Amino acid sequence: MNAHASPQGPTGEGPLRHLRVLDLTQFLSGPYATQILGDLGADIIKVETPDGDMTRVLPPHFVGPDSAYYLSVNRNKRSLAVDMKTQEGRDLVRDLALASDVVIENFRPGVIERLGLSFADLSASKPELIWCSISGFGQDGPYRDRPAYDMIVQAMSGGMSLTGETDGHAVRSGIPLGDLAAGMYGVIGILAALSDRDRTGKGRCVDIAMLDCQISMLSYQAAYYLASGHAPGRQGRGHDSIPTYRSFTCGDGADVVITANTERMWKALCEVLGRPDLAEDERFRVNQLRYRNRQALWEIIEAIFATRPAAVWVEALVAAEIPAAAVNTLDRSLNDQQVLYRNMVLQLAGRDGEVLRVAGNPVKFVGEPEIEHRFPPRLGDDEDLVFSELLKLSPERIGALRESGVIGRRVTAAQQGQKEVRA
Repeated sequence: MNAHASPQGPTGEGPLRHLRVLDLTQFLSGPYATQILGDLGADIIKVETPDGDMTRVLPPHFVGPDSAYYLSVNRNKRSLAVDMKTQEGRDLVRDLALASDVVIENFRPGVIERLGLSFADLSASKPELIWCSISGFGQDGPYRDRPAYDMIVQAMSGGMSLTGETDGHAVRSGIPLGDLAAGMYGVIGILAALSDRDRTGKGRCVDIAMLDCQISMLSYQAAYYLASGHAPGRQGRGHDSIPTYRSFTCGDGADVVITANTERMWKALCEVLGRPDLAEDERFRVNQLRYRNRQALWEIIEAIFATRPAAVWVEALVAAEIPAAAVNTLDRSLNDQQVLYRNMVLQLAGRDGEVLRVAGNPVKFVGEPEIEHRFPPRLGDDEDLVFSELLKLSPERIGALRESGVIGRRVTAAQQGQKEVRA
């Protein structure tokens, strides 16, 4: 436990409230990881350049001065603007790291070492420090120095080759799986290192590669190839093993997905479809036969689904205890009664009256209220408090650092251009 840790969020709750995390990340994978830790109560100190995280100015949507993209993954944090190109700036970040339990960064490999802020150097002064690096390809290997973004690792992993219609082009996932998976695996690694530190008193360096995470998530598709030597193709609307795990188009043009995975569900599906005879048809009697004759089965089911609207089918299928759902657009999913009941759409209030609605925290603790979440910080908002609280700097020293440009935000050409566009 860090001796200087202070509870974050207005309620000071959450199981990680005793931890301080120094966040040296930007864009998506790293900020997503630190937001998860902040949602769980950790004190997240986000260090940005004086220009700010580049996502602050990403169009098209803004709430106040910052983009919806930035705001979606930076709640429950405090923000500092530090110029790490200066020695004084690097010294400040080093001192902040030594006052923290965890440091997380997503620079390209080698950058943090050139700044003189490596795990090896800092852990020599603080052996209990936990470090997490997130990069495209990891800290070693032949691709170590390549740049990478979400779609690059989706493509390289083979996951993108599985997505799309069977006779169409490969399609990236609409959700940025490469970034988000790396963030989640980063949190898993950090929590494992924290657990081990409780036992040994020693920290660890967690090395997360986005490509590794995507390979891991190939799951049974990887096993299918490794067992057979045959690379699965695009999955289209269905599943490689279960023919009644698929989407079908209904009479109103909307799609419904069904996952009739068991023999009981298959028989119940036949009843709902008004074709109980299909359950005894020799072509479809068990899953192996249904799989062998899946094209004929799909044609029969598709024709029946076309006779009624999606809502009618979903109601009948759910009543028969067959997992089913309409393929929602986001306007429907984010207003769904279950989603709202579980507090999965958060409304946050900014200091200047801004109202921000974002996706919520999925980690719930039974019998405990959720913590009150903090609006994502403006660039450099917390400099005076953090530098005085953690590093014991005087107001005069903080003012001098700001005057010299070592700390404090500056308006970039992109930010100025965004202001002009919005005006």
